[in-house]
Amino acid sequence: MKAQRLRAIARKEFIHVFRDPRSLGMAIAMPMLLLILFGYALTLDVDRVPLAVWDQSETPASRELISRFAGSRYFSLRAEVRDYHQLERAIDTGHALMALVVPRDFAARVESGRPAQLQMIVDGSDANTATIAAGYAEAIVRTYSQEIQLREIRRQGGAAPRPPLDLRLRVWFNDEMSSRNYIIPGLIAVIMMVIAALLTSLTVAREWERGTMEQLISTPVKTPELIFGKLLPYFVIGMFDVLLAVLMGEFVFSVPLRGSVLLLFLMAAVFLAGALSLGMMISIVAKNQLLANQLAMVLTFVPAFILSGMVFSIANMPPAVRAITYLVPARYFVSLLKGIYLKGVGLEVLGAEAALLVVFSAAMVGLAHVLFRKKLV
Repeated sequence: MKAQRLRAIARKEFIHVFRDPRSLGMAIAMPMLLLILFGYALTLDVDRVPLAVWDQSETPASRELISRFAGSRYFSLRAEVRDYHQLERAIDTGHALMALVVPRDFAARVESGRPAQLQMIVDGSDANTATIAAGYAEAIVRTYSQEIQLREIRRQGGAAPRPPLDLRLRVWFNDEMSSRNYIIPGLIAVIMMVIAALLTSLTVAREWERGTMEQLISTPVKTPELIFGKLLPYFVIGMFDVLLAVLMGEFVFSVPLRGSVLLLFLMAAVFLAGALSLGMMISIVAKNQLLANQLAMVLTFVPAFILSGMVFSIANMPPAVRAITYLVPARYFVSLLKGIYLKGVGLEVLGAEAALLVVFSAAMVGLAHVLFRKKLV
C-alpha cells in the first residue's frame, strides 16, 4: 500500500465532500441538529405533572394539603374543578394527568383523629409516567399524614416516636437525578453510528452509479488503498463531529465529563472506524445509493437506538432480545461513554467493552476488504 495513491484517493474524496453541500451538511450539521433535537426533546424526567383538584372540603386543612402538591417541583396545579364532569374533561383533554379529590368531611376527620380518605385519579395512558407520578403523590400524602400524627402527639404532651429505620440516601454518579446526564452520552454513540454508516454507504455505490468505478478499477490503486482512502476523509469529519458533540455536552447541556478525555476520543476513533467500514461494506454490496442509504438506516438507527441501552434498560428486556443486543456494537460504545462521562472509570473497568469494540472495528474493516473486488462483475 503506497502512501501516494492513498493520499490521491483521500484527496479525491475530500474534494467531493466539500463540493457537495448536501454531503457536508449531513456530515457536520445533521449530528449537531440531532443532538440538540434529541437532547432537549428526549427526557425521562417526570416533573411538573399537570394536576387538577376538586376541593370539596374547602378548609384550611385541605388547602394545606393542596399547597403541598402545588409547592412541589413534581406537580403543577392546572385546574380547580367543581364536579366530576369538569374533572373528567380535564383528564380527557390532556389538561391534567392526575386529579385529586378531597372529600367534604376531610377536615372533620383529620381534627378528630379518624382516618380520612382521599381520591387520586391517574391517567394511565402512559403507564411509566403514571406510575412515577402516583409514587410522588403517595410520598406527599404520607409525609403530610406523618406530620399530622406528630402534631397530635405533641399536642397531647407525648414524645415524638423514633422511626425504627433511618435511611440515608446517597446518589452516586448522577446526584441531580437528571436523565439528560444519562441520555446525552448515549445519544453521541447512536448519532455517530447512524451518520458514519450513512456517509460511507454512498461512497462506492456513487462510483458505480456515475460510471467512475470502471476508471478506478483500471488504475493501479489497490483495494486497501481505495478503501482506506475513501474512509479517511469521513474519519476526519467524524472525529470533528465527536469534538463538537463533546463540547455541546459540556457547554450546552452541562453534562459532567468525569473520566479521561483521551480515552473518550480513543474509543470514539475505534468505534468510528468500525461504523464507517460498516457503511462502506453496505455500499459495496448494494451498488445503489438509494438501497445503500435505506440499508444503512435500518442496520444502524433501529438497533443503535433501541438495543444499545441508551434509553431502554437491557436488563429489563426479554432474554431473546438481550441476546441480540450483544451483536449491536453501539451497546459497547454506549457503556463506554456512560462509564467515562458519569463514573469517571477507565479500561480497568471498561476493558471488555473496549476489546469488543476493537473486534467489531477490525471485523468490519476486514469484511469491507474481502467484499470489494476490482472487477466489473
